[in-house]
Amino acid sequence: MFVGRIKILIIDRVSEKFVKQLADKGFDIDYRPGINREELENIISNYNILVFRSRMKIDRDLIDKGHNLRILARYGIGLDNVDIDYAIKKGIAVVNAPNASTISVAELTLGLIIMIFRNLYNYIEHVKRGLWPKGKFIGRELYGKNLGIVGYGRIGSRVAHYGRALGMNVYVYDIRDVRNDVEKIGGKQVEFDELLEVSDVISLHVPLTPLTYHMINDNVLNKVRDGCVIVNTSRGEVIDTYALIKHLDRLGGVALDVLEQEPPRDEILFQLIHHPKVIVTPHIGAETVEAMDRIADELYNSIMEVIDWL
Repeated sequence: MFVGRIKILIIDRVSEKFVKQLADKGFDIDYRPGINREELENIISNYNILVFRSRMKIDRDLIDKGHNLRILARYGIGLDNVDIDYAIKKGIAVVNAPNASTISVAELTLGLIIMIFRNLYNYIEHVKRGLWPKGKFIGRELYGKNLGIVGYGRIGSRVAHYGRALGMNVYVYDIRDVRNDVEKIGGKQVEFDELLEVSDVISLHVPLTPLTYHMINDNVLNKVRDGCVIVNTSRGEVIDTYALIKHLDRLGGVALDVLEQEPPRDEILFQLIHHPKVIVTPHIGAETVEAMDRIADELYNSIMEVIDWL
């Protein structure tokens, strides 16, 4: 049970709505987006609830320093930056907002696919430089192309719906049996190797786990057809960056909203970012007004449920 006023530390940018919701409940709130690791370690013991996004690793050392922590609240979906088992062992609840950004991430995925297929990023860059490169970059239609979805969860299934609406043939790989759901939209569940062989575009929608770490590696990319487009809006570590660079010349393009290192610091990532076939956005899948509002509501409700239970 909480004793006294609940103290909340928010270490990343969140919506004003979320901060107001918590403030209206009378909680003590420190809003310090961008705080560094050392500063956080020095003050975390003063708080009962830590609100964060994907920037900071919430590992054992940090959890041990949070002597009064009762709730870890991830403002978003992924929990791969949290040592969940250790937190629970220490009696700390872990909550997130798994449903809130589904539409925004799926729409970004579709937008990236279109950007690659129509070479929009190249046209935009040239026009901004004062050029008029009409006819320089001939694009391709999505209609009739094979869309491979890896991971048929909330986001992957919505991307599949978008693809079908555009006349694409949808192939799905998932470790679960989702055949009935896929067939309802006119798609087909297949084994991973078949998806690699038939897809014109492969879109990744899996959580980061030991099984999915570097699941797109050199061996896998050898099986992908020439001209295939790869899109990743899940987690950067799902793709082996070195292997991806090795295969760029024969791929049709790559669009990434996530990288193995964010923000990028290693030379290999800069090499990837500056390649003419690559689009990189700075992990903005949930960066819409609507998604932020939904995250605020979902996470607030989850926090309040835990508080009521405690």
